[in-house]
Amino acid sequence: MSDQPVIVVEKASKTFKSARGPVRALESFDMFVNQGQFVSIVGPSGCGKSTLLWAMASLWPLSGGTIQIMGQEVRSPRREVGMVFQSANLLPWRNLLDNIHFPFEIMHENPKRYEDRIKELLQLTSLTGFEGHMPQELSGGMQQRASIVRALSYDPQVLLMDEPFGALDAFTRDEMNLMLLNIWEKSQKTIVFVTHQIPEAVYLSDRVYVMTPRPGRNSRVFDIPLPRPRPLALTTERAFFDIVAEIKQTIYDDVQAAADAGKYQMDTYAH
Repeated sequence: MSDQPVIVVEKASKTFKSARGPVRALESFDMFVNQGQFVSIVGPSGCGKSTLLWAMASLWPLSGGTIQIMGQEVRSPRREVGMVFQSANLLPWRNLLDNIHFPFEIMHENPKRYEDRIKELLQLTSLTGFEGHMPQELSGGMQQRASIVRALSYDPQVLLMDEPFGALDAFTRDEMNLMLLNIWEKSQKTIVFVTHQIPEAVYLSDRVYVMTPRPGRNSRVFDIPLPRPRPLALTTERAFFDIVAEIKQTIYDDVQAAADAGKYQMDTYAH
């Protein structure tokens, strides 16, 4: 890991048009991510976390501010950036391996150049032997693991992950977190991870950015001092609980302040 920023976000703002008028999703948000870092973004529901991540992937433009990845402003999709979405989005008429090969078709590249890498990723995700299975023959966790393999198959420098484990049960989620840390430690990719689960963010991350209620602004930044590697047993220790509690309190205070100002509904508070 180096101190060289790979991602620099400066005053990122996004306003959506709607039939009821403009909706400010994101306002003047700043962040940076160094090479090889694992950084998470948390905050109350609807605060703009996914909006920011999608802008990093150039899936829609910002209304204001800039995002730079590897020294270049994001203006169009970049090969150096992989994306994992909330759902696996596997094509139901393709088997697992053909789904993994799909990005190569889009980029007009031969996947055989990456055959060894794909095999290694399949092994790391415990998907070896399932290459010929159709998506409907796979569990939700297996489908999501396949989507991670697909995103990493062509060796991007940056991996953006938008609540990838949100639909999974607690035990599968723990397995996925361990798997993701294993992949990250071996590959040293730069990862930006959006989640509603604060314990998950603390367990995985080097740094956690907290967003305010919509429009999402900077609230606080938490550097996570927990040692690596991180066994699951770490999540039962007092130091871990203290960090989780402080982040939760930060979000709760922001939500309460917004509610007092009549700008937020308390029932959308993120757990």
